Amino acid sequence: MTFSDIFKKSFLEGFDSRSINTYTAVVALLLACAIGLYIFLLYRVITRKTFYSKTFNISLVGISVITAAVIITIQSSIVVSLGMVGALSIVRFRTAIKDPMDLMFLFWSIVTGIICGVGLAEIAIILSVVLTLVVLLLDRLPVAKAPLMLVINASDLDAETKILDIVSKNSRSYTVKSRNMTKSSMDMIIELRTSEGPTILRNVMNLEDVLTASLLAHDGEVTF
Repeated sequence: MTFSDIFKKSFLEGFDSRSINTYTAVVALLLACAIGLYIFLLYRVITRKTFYSKTFNISLVGISVITAAVIITIQSSIVVSLGMVGALSIVRFRTAIKDPMDLMFLFWSIVTGIICGVGLAEIAIILSVVLTLVVLLLDRLPVAKAPLMLVINASDLDAETKILDIVSKNSRSYTVKSRNMTKSSMDMIIELRTSEGPTILRNVMNLEDVLTASLLAHDGEVTF
């Protein structure tokens, strides 16, 4: 027996191959699917309607089941596991993740499949309960309120003083983010923090030189 044969024998014997029967596989896949459906419902509840993607949400369930099937398969033989790693290494995913929360749900779905595939579904259930409590608590925790954006179009180039006077009297703070002037008009964008948005908008529109005014709210990142 050569050194190569001894090395291969020791390497293969170092892994405990498991005999996976049909019942065990079906139970693991059903548990992964059940937890994946739970992730599907939670994602739909907490995701903003504007950015909700049904196809991405459905894929979360599929990823849980597929990952569980892969883990079940590679437990039967180290040779199969190495071959599957090689086959999966050629896959390239080019879909951009636009929301960090989507990345969390995607990783949650993959981990659920892995845990269910190795037969530790109770850990996946505990993980789901804890993660649900954390996500719902932090999602409803009032950290800071995003500022409003006041967009104004005026026909008088000297209207800025009157506009800023109204804004300063009805807001806690404000910053002029943009000024765009032509020979006959002026556009302004003002970032402000206030609870008197309708009052500001109404007073600005009462100015003779203001043509249009819009007050925009957003759910973007808050800058402190």
